[in-house]
Amino acid sequence: MQATQPAFFKQGPKPLTRLLIFSVLSLGLVVADARFQMLGRVREEVSVVLYPLQWAATAPFEAARNASNFLSRQAELLAENRKLNDAQLVAQAQAMKMHALEAENIRLRQLTERQSSFGSPSQLVEILYNGRDPFTARLIVDRGDASGIEPGQAVIDTVGVIGQIIRVQPLTSEVRLISDRDQMIPVMVERNQLRTVVYGMGRNQPLEVRNMAPNVDIQNGDTLVTSGIDGIYPAGLPVAKVVKVDRSASSAFAHITCAPLAQVDQHRFLLVLNTTRKLPPYPEAPVAPEPKKKRGR
Repeated sequence: MQATQPAFFKQGPKPLTRLLIFSVLSLGLVVADARFQMLGRVREEVSVVLYPLQWAATAPFEAARNASNFLSRQAELLAENRKLNDAQLVAQAQAMKMHALEAENIRLRQLTERQSSFGSPSQLVEILYNGRDPFTARLIVDRGDASGIEPGQAVIDTVGVIGQIIRVQPLTSEVRLISDRDQMIPVMVERNQLRTVVYGMGRNQPLEVRNMAPNVDIQNGDTLVTSGIDGIYPAGLPVAKVVKVDRSASSAFAHITCAPLAQVDQHRFLLVLNTTRKLPPYPEAPVAPEPKKKRGR
């Protein structure tokens, strides 16, 4: 006895039949879409429906790619920023060097003009370092006996008197500044030609005019210039400016304080005046006549 399958469990058309049906349907749809654009609207609707699924599927890969691009770009920006900072530092250093060279060139030009204004020969010297003794105001320059430097020569800058050569070595020389305690310069007041002497009071200290009467004709702001009577400094070189005059009634002398005009801390090059004016010798004292001897009786 052959068992028969109930109608409920019938499986429909055979697989081959279904294949032929779907093949014909697919070909029909392809031809209809190609000829009459019948499925364009359907594709648009399906793409809208499938877009969230497509975005969700590609979002992790897109985020990973963006993160990789961000990190690489960040590294490139940091490297570029570092290069730009290095280039800026180099440019600033070069600019400062050029500014220093420009300022030095201006000072050298001023010294050259000042040098040409003197009738006597002179030469430029460069400051090497300060003197080692902290209680004195000394400088060491790069010219010495081999360059014709001699003790006693005056040293000036573009503004005024710096000091005097006191010791000469074969290749270097020592300059005593006008602020040194052992230095004094004969000067005169430019306004009224009053002669006096200005004394140094120590390194980084003002100058002082001593032994002047309280009623002396010296005022604040007066310029003191070399008088030239010592034969070392040419007459007319600016030395200092009076900044304070104390005419105390309890003192026998006026207390006069001056500020040096020379800017020794702002210069690298100085000017040495090579020759000093030789003063005529002092006249000899007259010989007293011998007393006459009394004649004997």
